[in-house]
Amino acid sequence: MDNQRLLIWAFFGLMLWLTFQAWQQDYGPKPTPAAPAAETSEPATTATPEELPPADLPELSVPSSAANAPAATEPQSGTGTAPIAPRIHVTTDVLDVEISLTGGTIVRAALPGYPVAKDQPGVPVVLLDPGTENFGQIRTGLRPAPGHDATFTASRTSFAMGDDDVLVVPLTWTDGQGLSVEKRFRFKRGSYAIEVEQTVHNGTATAWRGDQYAQLIRRFHTRKRSMFDVASYSFDGPKIFDGDSAEKLKHDDLLKDGPYDFKTDHGWVAAIQHHFLSAVVPNEDKEHAFRVQEAHDRMTASVVGLKRSIEPGASDTFTETLFIGPKLQKQLAAVDPKLPLTVDYGPLTILSHPLFLLLSMVHTLVHNWGIAIILVTALIKLAFYKLTQASGRSMAKMRNLQPRLKALQERYKDDKQALSQAMMELYKREKVNPAAGCLPILIQMPFFLAFYWVLVESVEMRQAPFAFWITDLSSRDPYFILPLIMGAAMFFQQRLNPQVGDPVQMKVMQVMPLIFTVFFAFFPSGLVLYWVTNTLLSIAQQWRINKVVAEEGKRHPGGKKKTSD
Repeated sequence: MDNQRLLIWAFFGLMLWLTFQAWQQDYGPKPTPAAPAAETSEPATTATPEELPPADLPELSVPSSAANAPAATEPQSGTGTAPIAPRIHVTTDVLDVEISLTGGTIVRAALPGYPVAKDQPGVPVVLLDPGTENFGQIRTGLRPAPGHDATFTASRTSFAMGDDDVLVVPLTWTDGQGLSVEKRFRFKRGSYAIEVEQTVHNGTATAWRGDQYAQLIRRFHTRKRSMFDVASYSFDGPKIFDGDSAEKLKHDDLLKDGPYDFKTDHGWVAAIQHHFLSAVVPNEDKEHAFRVQEAHDRMTASVVGLKRSIEPGASDTFTETLFIGPKLQKQLAAVDPKLPLTVDYGPLTILSHPLFLLLSMVHTLVHNWGIAIILVTALIKLAFYKLTQASGRSMAKMRNLQPRLKALQERYKDDKQALSQAMMELYKREKVNPAAGCLPILIQMPFFLAFYWVLVESVEMRQAPFAFWITDLSSRDPYFILPLIMGAAMFFQQRLNPQVGDPVQMKVMQVMPLIFTVFFAFFPSGLVLYWVTNTLLSIAQQWRINKVVAEEGKRHPGGKKKTSD
């Protein structure tokens, strides 16, 4: 009994604490903003050079926030503003990209198939942009030349995929002395992966020796957590794979500890955010040098390959893969088997990932994520049926003992110690475990949390409709109907189970459905759908068990016979 009381109060206290924390984030007192740093008064076009990386990394400077920003008017003479480099516009069936002819740098990338909100279908998610809010770019180049500051040429200013399955965007560069480079961006239909090929033609009289590099630059974005915004709980920043494990690099740690360096023959760097990412993945299974650092509130991740030598009259091609798009796990795995680790399921990945795979399998059959959630919930319930059956039988026997328990409470109403001892003796004699009712909760909580992260982090369920008023399983129920159904189901479930414990504990249990209803009102509707389905299945199972145990009591009063449920 004490264990059950402790578990109930601990769970209740945890929910109150989480609610209080979320409330403080949204409505608590806000700290007084600090005075702006003196450096903000400097011109936006001034780029402070970063610390020079070691020799095996590209010596690159961090761009200023306005370095590639679109200007409303042409710069006037004498202003000192550098002209904007020409860009080419590339459109595929899933990507809208702008590539600067300075260095062949990707300076803008939008996702037409992913609107920022359900009610704004014409406003796509933008992952890379010259502006401050989504500032980012991906540079690729060769050392010693052509680097990200070299000027390329293109045959036209726009490229569209049309009816083709592959779109190749070629850029060319020459030093005028026999060395030329053709940089090709290869886009495939339906894919967010971009293959970058750089072919060096050495027409000089001496050998060319150099390496290729890529640099992913992305803004750091600090987001205040809010119980009304599930996206605020997702990590936003750099994530790396060093050949052994994936690791998230926090902004404060990079500021405090300095650049993060590693070398591996199988790694990648990425800038992740809720549902989306930008990544650089080397193609060769050879050692690469990686470096991630913070400078001017931006993450700068550099990747450098091994040096090669190209003899006079010879050619060689450097390749690597970029990924700019949603965290579609099948596409990520096609680029690199470890790239799906950018989907941040948190500490319960060991449960969340299998759940996602199971959901995906079911979804391929029913083509509706809501129905898939219902069916997977039923499968989980079936998997734990025998375990919860034992708990249900114990609760049914507890229900039958209620008259005898009330008699004991009347007899020992002035002696709590004697009452507790008499109740424990009764439980022991009747082979009833009063804490058995906690078992289903303990079993459900890890799956509940795993389902939460699957729904929050899996872009496959972003803005996915279910039925009727539920048009987005990853956001809350707009009319709070599902939470109300859940509260009613939990209230009915309580009526099936015995009311045990002291009066205060029983009153707490009676208000739990109301507390859960309010708490779940702001959770993703897909998660509430899971809990409603699980509760209804639990009600059906407990009703069946209560009926069987009652029939056993009539056929074998005082007996020990146990039948199958």
